[in-house]
Amino acid sequence: MARAQVSELEDLVRSTGFYKNKAKNIRECAAKIVADHGGQVPKELDQLTQLAGVGRKTGNVVLGNAFNIISGIVVDTHVTRLSKRFRWTQSENAIVIERDLQKFIPREDWILISHLLISHGRAVCKARSPKCEKCFLADRCPQNL
Repeated sequence: MARAQVSELEDLVRSTGFYKNKAKNIRECAAKIVADHGGQVPKELDQLTQLAGVGRKTGNVVLGNAFNIISGIVVDTHVTRLSKRFRWTQSENAIVIERDLQKFIPREDWILISHLLISHGRAVCKARSPKCEKCFLADRCPQNL
């Protein structure tokens, strides 16, 4: 990927949205992994976030899912929305939300909690039309109390 034409990478990621920027970042990221890390994806968050297109969210995803390294909680749009609905945080800032969740979610659950919240947010607790009648948390949800 470090030597691929950006247009080739664009074709691979076109369906994900923002494909032109993503393709450019993929190429730059791959080149830096080759040049600075001997072709091996780094296993530390601070090294990952130095790569093009990689922030805390992506870094935590890579460490948790590729290496089973617990480094933090992945905070995406679903985790943000549900954390606010459940009144676990009042912040819109992903770093603040991550810290708020880390205060009461056991470290060994940090990788799993993001997957569970994202799945629940996509399937049940949707942004515009939450399906509270189908939610197993409905009787405990602050939105329904």
